[in-house]
Amino acid sequence: MKKSSKSTVGATRRDFIKTGAAAAAGFMVVPRHVLGGAGFVAPSDKLVIAGIGVGGKGESDLKSFHDSGKAEIAYLCDVDDRRAAGSVKRFPKAKYYRDFREMLDKEHKHIDAVSVSGPDHNHAVHALPAMQLGKHVYVQKPLTHDVYEARVLTEAAKKYKVVTQMGNQGASGDGVRIMREWFDAGLIGDVHTIYTWTDRPVWPQGIPWPGQKAEVPKELDWDLWLGTAPYKDYVEKLVPFNWRGWWDYGTGALGDMGCHIMEAPFSILGLQYVKDVQASVGTVYVDEFKRGYFPESCPPSSYAVMTFPKTNKTSGDVTIHWMDGGIQPQRPDELGANEVFGDGGNGILFIGTKGKMMAGCYAENPRLLPTSLTEQHKLPVKYERVPGGASGHYAQWVEACIAGYGNKEVSAPFEISGPLTEALLMSNLAIRGSDLRIDNKYPGRNLKLIWDNDNMKVSNFDEVNQFVKREYRKGWELPKV
Repeated sequence: MKKSSKSTVGATRRDFIKTGAAAAAGFMVVPRHVLGGAGFVAPSDKLVIAGIGVGGKGESDLKSFHDSGKAEIAYLCDVDDRRAAGSVKRFPKAKYYRDFREMLDKEHKHIDAVSVSGPDHNHAVHALPAMQLGKHVYVQKPLTHDVYEARVLTEAAKKYKVVTQMGNQGASGDGVRIMREWFDAGLIGDVHTIYTWTDRPVWPQGIPWPGQKAEVPKELDWDLWLGTAPYKDYVEKLVPFNWRGWWDYGTGALGDMGCHIMEAPFSILGLQYVKDVQASVGTVYVDEFKRGYFPESCPPSSYAVMTFPKTNKTSGDVTIHWMDGGIQPQRPDELGANEVFGDGGNGILFIGTKGKMMAGCYAENPRLLPTSLTEQHKLPVKYERVPGGASGHYAQWVEACIAGYGNKEVSAPFEISGPLTEALLMSNLAIRGSDLRIDNKYPGRNLKLIWDNDNMKVSNFDEVNQFVKREYRKGWELPKV
């Protein structure tokens, strides 16, 4: 990829219009409503976005940016023409690419921001080059595939001074702000324990790799889809969704849903980096007393217990329990026998010294326990709501990008979502370690992994440190910050 000049990195199409054209002699400022009527958005106030991974969630992301009325979807990039078809139809004027490197190389002078929504294993390698070109970025959750990558993107956001947002839209919802107001008011006291859970995975896990090679669909560039991952022959039912259950590409249920469900504990309590994790995983037996061993696949279920250091909002360490695969914690005594726990399949339960509160996924439908207390405590609004709530997550980022770095707040900047992602991915080290077989033994079981945050490594079980920063396929290495 060609390197842009310093002036290109620092200047966008919008910057040029605002500074270059406005400085010209004799330029006359004409009111916007005269130019385009009521509701007209001038080109200089529209964010020019390029999408990388524009099918599925990427398609809905781009639509949401466009629906803000302040974004132009000008470039589309996807390795699978079938998945991209919806966005291509919706944005017929957008120029289409398959290789993101070609798109950034040829079009970076015309792009303000980039939305990244491909598989987890390519998030960082898609986002970082755009950031280095001075482009604002929106990256789907989880932010990255590896702990190392999350740290790199967090540092890159500060260095390149770009507006960042992770795609955990619940961070912009009213629920987390209501719970934060309850907590600040002391309604549940000091929080020391939190339970989080999900009914995912809703894709296959705990299975052997399908060994039968299949023909690559003509619409798919398989090499580009693999990206950073080791080369393997194409197999059926991996693309476009089931990759989530394979460690080479996905991060399991914890990586997929943890960013949605654990965001509330992070933002309410000001949590940062995890200090230790222990985990256990579901086991698959293939015959009588014969355990299956499928190291390439995430386990069918897992249970992790994380310890976070004291913050300025807690009196001591905080313990967070995570459960997936349909496992749920014991129902609190304060919850009625017929009342829904969380949202039925997912949930968050805060336990404090004075009381408890719970919510569903994205911190939706927050309730104090017993639930009768919820209506009794109507507090004044302390934290400004994001217009549109969780759906406003997209317009919030668009407007912050137009305002420029540091001028407008976003709900999930990398300074928050980076440490959140790191904590989840570090917990995945314990999940992988529990299922790691060495010399026909499982030495990672029944251990509490101690995390050395400064050096980004587990200090008491070195075998899992290979997953902190994986080996990239040759030619797909992450650029240096």
